[in-house]
Amino acid sequence: MELRVLQYFLAIAREESISRAAEYLHITQPTLSRQIKELEEELGRRLFVRGSRKITLTEEGMLLRKRAEEITALLDKTENEITAAGEAVSGDVFIGCAETDRIRFLLREMKRMGGDYPGVRFHLFSGHEEAVAERLDKGLIDFALFVGQVNLDKYNYLTFPQKDGWGFLMRSDHPLAAKPVVRPADLEGVPLICSRQMLDNNEMSGWLGRDFRELDIVATYNLVFNAALMAEEGIGAVLTIEGVGGLYANGGLCFRPLEPRVTAGLVLAWKKYQIFSRAAEKFLEYVQAAAAETERGEEAESEVKGDE
Repeated sequence: MELRVLQYFLAIAREESISRAAEYLHITQPTLSRQIKELEEELGRRLFVRGSRKITLTEEGMLLRKRAEEITALLDKTENEITAAGEAVSGDVFIGCAETDRIRFLLREMKRMGGDYPGVRFHLFSGHEEAVAERLDKGLIDFALFVGQVNLDKYNYLTFPQKDGWGFLMRSDHPLAAKPVVRPADLEGVPLICSRQMLDNNEMSGWLGRDFRELDIVATYNLVFNAALMAEEGIGAVLTIEGVGGLYANGGLCFRPLEPRVTAGLVLAWKKYQIFSRAAEKFLEYVQAAAAETERGEEAESEVKGDE
């Protein structure tokens, strides 16, 4: 399977037409059709369903599209790293992150480094823990910012002092909105919305005193934006972290923390034995220095309070 043929395949999947894809690729339609036919014969699977107006992907075609996009993205990343090698610090830094306002810690370092090294570009991929970890494991991103519980055995990582508190995002006229905090007993019979990962979160079940899945969970979400829309429509209260819930709390929505308080730590992780580009290596130096400075500041503040 040649990379060139994968690029042909992706062009057809994107354009949903062999003729438009051939025009985009600057090759003849018969040549493109023959290449795709040979690819299907090589794999022993149909990749497209030919309709009267457009071409759609089969289930096998959708799988190949996902893998082909990963392969081409990794190739582009590798080419950029090789091109930047030996030059002044420049190139691309790829970061996967959860949705949280606490990412501002990284954003400040991105701004500082961008001012010192204008040739560096940053690329953010937002997603839930599993999606971010998958991209990190495949080498598609350099770093991953995780929130909460995550298995870090196969990563090197840097723990940040900042913590996010869990709570519920809801409409301002929701019954829970009248309370300053949300306690386990308050959730009986209340329609709830949570991420799929939280269904198996032992810490949340420990807070509740029983299996979290026993509650009235009416919907799950991937990214919080859509969950906030569900909350606005009155579908339920959204379990999320304060660093995210606070961003969506407005005249129509509000955030209420859990009591007793449940917090989620922030971790910047990267693969063990990772060979970084010069830009990624330099960015890690910036973040490590900033984290050390923050830790020293907190220690000094604690000493002052201890002397009072």
